[in-house]
Amino acid sequence: MVATVSTGAAEQKFETDVIKTSKGDLTITFIGHASLMMSFNGMNVYVDPTTQMADYSNFPKADLILITHEHPDHFDPKAIDQLKTVKTEIVSTETVASKLKGIIVMKNGELKTVRGLEIKAVPAYNIVHMRSPGTPFHPKGIGNGYVVTFGNKLIYLAGDTENIPEMSSLKNIDVAFLPMNLPYTMTPEMVAAAVRSFHPKILYPYHYGETDTRKIIELLKDDKNIEIRIRKMK
Repeated sequence: MVATVSTGAAEQKFETDVIKTSKGDLTITFIGHASLMMSFNGMNVYVDPTTQMADYSNFPKADLILITHEHPDHFDPKAIDQLKTVKTEIVSTETVASKLKGIIVMKNGELKTVRGLEIKAVPAYNIVHMRSPGTPFHPKGIGNGYVVTFGNKLIYLAGDTENIPEMSSLKNIDVAFLPMNLPYTMTPEMVAAAVRSFHPKILYPYHYGETDTRKIIELLKDDKNIEIRIRKMK
C-alpha cells in the first residue's frame, strides 16, 4: 500500500504494510533510512524521525517517539518539535537525554511499559567497523535497539549495530528491522548471520544506503521460514 501525507503545496507518498496482531492492525509507514511511523489502535509511534527524510509538520502527531541514538540521521530535534505535543512520550538514551530534556531514558537490558506498549532496550554497537583504530562507529552501551510488543507481535528495531552476540538471545521476533550499510553497520553477510541467529519471521533491511538489497535475498534464499521485504529505506 501507499500512504499519502499532505505537506502544504506538496504531497509525500510512502509505502505502508499492515501486520495483523491479536489487538488490531499495526500499520507501518516506511519514511526512509531508519525513520518509521507505526500506527496501532489510534496511537502513532515514530522511530528515529529526521527532517532529512520528510517534512513532519503535517504528519499525525506522535504519541510515542523512539530514538535509538544521538547521531543526526536518527536524532533530529526539528523533527521531534514538528511531531510532539505536551502528551508525547519520548524514549531514548542517556546521551540523547543530555540534549533533550524530559525524556524517558532506557539503558541496554531495561524493560518499560510506555503508552501501554512493552518496550525492551537491547544493545546496538559495532565490533568490526571502526571510525579509527579502537574507536567503533557505535560503541557498546551507548545506543539502543528496541523490541516493542504490539498485541502478540514482537517488533525488533535494531538501530545502528552489527550482528552482535546478544542477538542470539532474541526470542520469538515476528518482524526485524536490520541496518545494512557500510561502513557504519552491517554487510549483507552480517545481516544474514544476524537473521540466522534469532530467526525473525519477517526481515526488513533498513538504513541500507547504496547497498544492493538483492544480495541479502540471495544469501537467505534457502531460509524458507524467513520472509524478506524490501522497502524504500535507503
